[in-house]
Amino acid sequence: MIYRHPALALLSALWIASCGEQKQTTPLHVYCAAALTAPLEELAKSYEQKFGVSINLQLGPSQTLLSNAEVTGLGDLYLPADDSYITMAEKKNLISSTIPLATQTAVLVVKKGNPKQIAKLADLREMRLAIASPDATAIGSALKKTLPTDAWAQLFEKATTVSTVNEAANALKSGAVDATFIWDAMLTQYPEFQALEITELAKTTANVSVALLQKSGQPAAAMRFARFIASSDLGLPVMAKHGLKVVQGDPWAEKPVIQVFAGSMLRPAIEQTLVEFEKREGVEINRVYNGCGILVGQMKAGTTPDAYFACDVEFMKQVSEQFEKPDDIAQNQLVILVQKGNPHGIADLKDLAKPNLRVGIGHEKQCAMGWLTQRTFTQGGVTDSVMKNVVAQVPTGDMLVNSMLAGSLDAAVVYLSNSVGAGDKLDALAIQGIQCAIATQPFAVKRGTPYKQVLERLHATLRSTESQERFTEEGFTWNPAGKSE
Repeated sequence: MIYRHPALALLSALWIASCGEQKQTTPLHVYCAAALTAPLEELAKSYEQKFGVSINLQLGPSQTLLSNAEVTGLGDLYLPADDSYITMAEKKNLISSTIPLATQTAVLVVKKGNPKQIAKLADLREMRLAIASPDATAIGSALKKTLPTDAWAQLFEKATTVSTVNEAANALKSGAVDATFIWDAMLTQYPEFQALEITELAKTTANVSVALLQKSGQPAAAMRFARFIASSDLGLPVMAKHGLKVVQGDPWAEKPVIQVFAGSMLRPAIEQTLVEFEKREGVEINRVYNGCGILVGQMKAGTTPDAYFACDVEFMKQVSEQFEKPDDIAQNQLVILVQKGNPHGIADLKDLAKPNLRVGIGHEKQCAMGWLTQRTFTQGGVTDSVMKNVVAQVPTGDMLVNSMLAGSLDAAVVYLSNSVGAGDKLDALAIQGIQCAIATQPFAVKRGTPYKQVLERLHATLRSTESQERFTEEGFTWNPAGKSE
């Protein structure tokens, strides 16, 4: 059942909780712009029939709905008529995830046959005109921003201002006004209307998205409905039927399963983020952590994950044809790991060649760390002398740290992030003057993945402030968005 009044929505939730209803979760509360009433009512009804979950639609102007969500702290999803309100919500830290849905364009409408023979904006000065509030509605705000300043001022001064775009449409339908502005997607609801070609309106467009509210008490359930709305095979066809120009969405799945390959050294920095993403989004992530050389070998053999988070750009380049353009998210530097107090007096790379020293390094062909170590040795001119002391070549830095802790190695070349958890027993020495001792970690999404929107949200989550804090705590250096090394 679809409830329109917020009080009814809350009473419904309380009634179900008190009666111990087991057939469904607490009803989802969705703040929905009035302009999107028709497609959302149909989708909410369909969702309830398929899954037994009630959707409470609170309809109204986009700005008013945003204010309600902010003041009450209640609700699960926010679906305004334009993304400018999503941006406002993000600045207020009210939303945690967003899915794009469609676009729509403002049009000037009159009764069929254009009885007043309106041809241009200037003609409206002599007509009865309704305009949805620029302070509360997406279309009013968009018109104020995009129409020439003088034209807007003249029109708004004499127009009747109404609370929602639906009220504006109904004013024209009833004959109370001669013309009004609505979204082109609404024309399917008003066959008696005629849209006029007005040059000044060409750029008055809106992007429509659905956003998960930060304070939702059931985020996975809310995102499940959001993904239903945004699905290419179930939700978006309904929105297209109602006149919206839809984006290319993901296919519907109650619980999407995606696979992510990631270099082992990234695990401490990203694992908690992946766990939280799964919980919030209601998806499953199959992780494969390993040395990047091994992962690349698997990909070249035919196993391509939905996303790849590499330990260094070199290992992304080797499979670049399989992925979209990568984003360099972080950096990590090589260090020399020694026993606490540095009993062997190691100061730089050449000291790793000291007699009887047991040295461990990453395997050159199995991991980015090993490949980078060999480059660093070459640039430092120590390859021949140091390799004589190498007694262990392994696929991950964690294995070297464990060997150091066990006392089977005197020194090891690892990433700084590998050493963070062992600072009470081991010391990390910086490698000075070697530029190539720094690795850059790129993230990329598979070309043609069926769950591109899910992966884009995962990418955004890995780019979040919380993710950045985890990376820096683990010894990585954060690479700002849009900056490539």
